[in-house]
Amino acid sequence: MRIANLTGRLVLVTDSGAVDVEQASQGRFGSDPSAIYRCWSDFLDWVNSTTLPVGAPFEETALGAPVPEPGQIFAIGLNYKEHALESGITDFPVEPPVFTKFRAAIAGPYGNLPLPTATVDWEAELVVVIGKEAHRVSAADAWSHVAGLTVGQDYSDRTRQLVPPAPQFSLGKSFPGFAPAGPVVVTVDELDNPDDLEIGCSVNGEQVQKGRTSDLIFSVPVLIERLSAVLPLQPGDLVFTGTPSGVGGGRRPQRFLSPGDEVVTWIEGIGELRQRCVPGIPHTTASS
Repeated sequence: MRIANLTGRLVLVTDSGAVDVEQASQGRFGSDPSAIYRCWSDFLDWVNSTTLPVGAPFEETALGAPVPEPGQIFAIGLNYKEHALESGITDFPVEPPVFTKFRAAIAGPYGNLPLPTATVDWEAELVVVIGKEAHRVSAADAWSHVAGLTVGQDYSDRTRQLVPPAPQFSLGKSFPGFAPAGPVVVTVDELDNPDDLEIGCSVNGEQVQKGRTSDLIFSVPVLIERLSAVLPLQPGDLVFTGTPSGVGGGRRPQRFLSPGDEVVTWIEGIGELRQRCVPGIPHTTASS
């Protein structure tokens, strides 16, 4: 099943097009793309027991963030060994480094990315969507709490993120548009191996990142186990799982995004994001 947000309405994307869930279910489920995860079990029962109507054609550029109003957004740092190394970290973490991206950063899969500084970096990420409350669950049971997976970008202003003396990871990664996601949420049953998906990113057609999610230091089940040991993960929450090597800040010389650049981010079996960089409102820090 492929779940999407089409012009603000919950749809299922099928081979024939987009099926409006509220209309197809005769009002049993509403049109809010975020709300469906709070009744995930009932929704699955309905999908599995109904014959969906023929979908309507649609423009992919009309797709919005598939979960536009998550309750919580978790983000994991240094979760690929090669990315940790390019970041100057040789002692790999024994616990997942966790921060957040604030909800105002959420954006759809296609559109413009305003650049507030000259040091905005790219980070392709697999994003987990929680479908059932997870509190103190084991890694062995973790996938049963996942509604699906989507593509995400953890755009990062390195100036704000690394401002001394106390880095500001969450603020540096939460400017408007810094958390695009989509184009769809794909349920785990659609993927041959959800633990091993190719992930990549290109800038202006040049591939800058390529990896596999099987290289995660902390796999999706382990992340859910570790996070849920501290607090409940709620339906509709998002977990950005980390980025492979190839980010601009890890290059020598460093490379960052400029107006006019096009960033394409993809994950095998899910789809791609596409952002065009544009000038944003200039941002400075006290140390600038």
